[in-house]
Amino acid sequence: MNPWNLCTVDQVEELKALIKIVPIWTTGIMMGVSISQGSFLVLEASSMDRHITSNFEIPSGSFVTFMIVSLVLWVIIYDRILVPVASKIKGSPACIGAKQKMGIGLLTGCIAIASLAVVEDIRRKIAIEKGYEDQPQAVVNMSALWLLPRQILNGLAEALGVVGQNEFFLTELPQSMSSLASTLNGLGSSVANLVASFILSVVDNVTGGGGHESWLSSNINKGHYDYYYTLICALCFVNFVYFLYCSKSYGPCKNRGK
Repeated sequence: MNPWNLCTVDQVEELKALIKIVPIWTTGIMMGVSISQGSFLVLEASSMDRHITSNFEIPSGSFVTFMIVSLVLWVIIYDRILVPVASKIKGSPACIGAKQKMGIGLLTGCIAIASLAVVEDIRRKIAIEKGYEDQPQAVVNMSALWLLPRQILNGLAEALGVVGQNEFFLTELPQSMSSLASTLNGLGSSVANLVASFILSVVDNVTGGGGHESWLSSNINKGHYDYYYTLICALCFVNFVYFLYCSKSYGPCKNRGK
């Protein structure tokens, strides 16, 4: 018996549309994995100079909020400045397509985690040169503001990637599935947290075996968080290439309302 015969015509179309978008939906998982590395950012910020002035020091936990601020600012800049200016220059409504937003967001996420790997490599070398290898709480002479490019870029990546995915799901799925479309990003974030935990566990077990110090050691100066970030960056880039393949295979998007 053909299972499609048990469904109405509308249900068949809905299932086909859902199955078609699944590959592109999966590409958003690695972005969630990259963004979820914020807890390690606090460790790094704690071991760096967080002073803005001699009397004011940014709390290490506050560095996570810079991404949220960046996300909000990027959305405002895009909606209130870039789109109106581009539309005025073009003489007609102008905006970036949903898949283009997702692609730019994924690539920006790669650059963001790469910048974090570079900063951590420099921070670790300074700590070891100063003899802080066994002192993870020691503060190195390096400004924690070097962590901000990652937060700013992550804000841009999420502003484009998440918004792009929402637009894509809402446009490509039938209107009867709009409730499901609005929950797909939340589902992707949940899956991303599981994937991030799995990657972290595997890396910790593999690199910490045989008496070796794990890349993710509780002693940030003995560990190799820079290697871990580089691994995440590589996975994010492979995911970006996978997105390009999925995007090309999917074909052009619908343009509802026209």
